[in-house]
Amino acid sequence: MKNLLLGLTCAASIGALVHGQVPAPGPLSSEVERHIEAARVAAGTYHPGVFDAVCTTARNVIAQASAPPRAGGPGRGGRAGGPPGPPARETWYAEPVKVFDNLYFLGQTEFSVWAITTSQGIILLDAIFDYSVEEEVVGGLKKLGLDPAQIKYVMVSHGHLDHAGGAKFLQERFGARLLMSAADYDLMDRDNPSWKPKRDLVVTDGQQLTLGDTTLTFYVTPGHTEGTISTIFPVRDGDRRHVVAEWGGTLFNFGPIRPRLVAYANSAARFRDIAAKAGADVILSNHTVYDGSKTKLPAVRARQPGQPHPYVVGADVVQRYLTTVGECARAAVAGLPEGPPAN
Repeated sequence: MKNLLLGLTCAASIGALVHGQVPAPGPLSSEVERHIEAARVAAGTYHPGVFDAVCTTARNVIAQASAPPRAGGPGRGGRAGGPPGPPARETWYAEPVKVFDNLYFLGQTEFSVWAITTSQGIILLDAIFDYSVEEEVVGGLKKLGLDPAQIKYVMVSHGHLDHAGGAKFLQERFGARLLMSAADYDLMDRDNPSWKPKRDLVVTDGQQLTLGDTTLTFYVTPGHTEGTISTIFPVRDGDRRHVVAEWGGTLFNFGPIRPRLVAYANSAARFRDIAAKAGADVILSNHTVYDGSKTKLPAVRARQPGQPHPYVVGADVVQRYLTTVGECARAAVAGLPEGPPAN
């Protein structure tokens, strides 16, 4: 079963849940429906992608909890024998985009890498896949007139292939320092995939990383994995300053495991409060579908001087995002067959 969990990407996980590998959920309790409706209201017209994805997985977690046990146990479904080969380039390649004066998108069509430029080098948030990291990150920086040799740190939000797969390459090519939580280093050690990076800097909750003129603050937000990291950092748009909240892991791709779902709900509520205190008015994800990047990136490219910035959504919309994911998690908890609902 080696590589089973890590060989699954977050996208593959939702595909498994949506396309019939668990039974359709039966009638949902009023408590479950209440949380789903709260998520729907919070999402509104601002976050349809994250609502659809996360509350869909909540419904399927409930169905999975009441289904007969399957070989491999809950939350471990998928292909054995390692991950498949890389898909065709035309299915994943995306052009790099300068999003803010100090923030750049270097990801794929579905998976994000965010590059933060500072006065003393570059910090990357996530590292996508081993097959795409050189073209998207190295090639993307060069296209944008930036030097990939200036990559000093790579913070990987969690230890799944679609976010950690390229970290080893960046360590070896540029000597970049890797930051991850202890729990997710352990996750990769257990499965020991071929793309596993070297264990380096361990992120603790509330830890700050300062490089030159920029400071990032990391928070351990367990749920999607046991050591998922979410990040607060500043960005600039001309003479305007904004604060980004990046939610580090989104789906419930681990099955009906009550402690993980409760941890997710509590993490979302806590990070919502952290984002509010920080004055965050930009919400980012490491998947383009969840934060609206599929429409926002083209809008950034087409933006004219004086027009509003597509990613600056305001504090209320940031709060709505984190309320949405938290309420979907509480819906999943409320639908499990035993134990009290999440508060």
